[in-house]
Amino acid sequence: MDIRQIRHFVAVAEELHFGRAAERLGMTQPPLSQSIQALEAELGLPLFERTRRSVTLTAVGLEWLPHARKVLEDAVELPQVARRLSRGEVGRVRLSFISFVSFSFLPRLVRRFKERFPEVELALNEATSDVQIAELLDGALDAGIIIAPPRGALHSPLRYRPVETDKLVVAVPEEWVISGRVSPRGGRLDFDAVRDLPVILFPRQSAPVLHDLVTRYYAERDAMPVAGQQAVQMQTIINLVSTGLGIAFVPSTMRRLIRPGVAYFRVAERQPEIEIGFAWRSAGASAALKHLADSVDEMFPDLPARG
Repeated sequence: MDIRQIRHFVAVAEELHFGRAAERLGMTQPPLSQSIQALEAELGLPLFERTRRSVTLTAVGLEWLPHARKVLEDAVELPQVARRLSRGEVGRVRLSFISFVSFSFLPRLVRRFKERFPEVELALNEATSDVQIAELLDGALDAGIIIAPPRGALHSPLRYRPVETDKLVVAVPEEWVISGRVSPRGGRLDFDAVRDLPVILFPRQSAPVLHDLVTRYYAERDAMPVAGQQAVQMQTIINLVSTGLGIAFVPSTMRRLIRPGVAYFRVAERQPEIEIGFAWRSAGASAALKHLADSVDEMFPDLPARG
């Protein structure tokens, strides 16, 4: 079946006369009749009832007619759709993000992009950095907001640009502060105040950079974190802190997640810091994806892309 046969069917269905339909299509009647017969043979059912005096649609033909008209209407629009896709005015971009950026710049980025390109579907999905990188490499994802991987860890066809840095703060069960188990000074915590407390960590497999940043912070002070519960999602970690299962080192943006039973403190010493960045597939990138990358560049002009 091809678009020509569908056009032939619609003409005969609207004229209910092969001669008039052929004239309308600028062709002779015999090839038109052959085209309809071939279409019916391919479908395995009749679309018209024919007598010497009349042509009528079968029940199936009558119900199929609006679908056929829609196909023709869409076909007329196809060249314009192709041009709009080439300009990035329509399309779909699959964007994943680490959970805590939903409390910082992600809403602004989405709003900025949708204001400029309202007909581009931005398919959002929350995922850890390791999952995003794997999906980017597999082609299952177009772009991701990730914790910065070590330099040289991202290979073609991926590109990466830093977006912002975020210092880690300590989330502490509020009851530990009330009971005196944790004693902050001026809104800060000395390392000795948390040295022997259980720590809730990301599994290293899911977030090696964040996991290693915390363990290295302890190692630099001749200590090791007391192993506590592990969790993948940042909101889950905060919830575990609220139940008194331990402390957690989390990005400072998580302070915007108001969770009863949790208090946030900066550490008195140098605060551990993470870099968040935007990674995307450069090979075969659609115009819409390029527009999203441009939006990131415009929001964060100070740090150049790499890769």
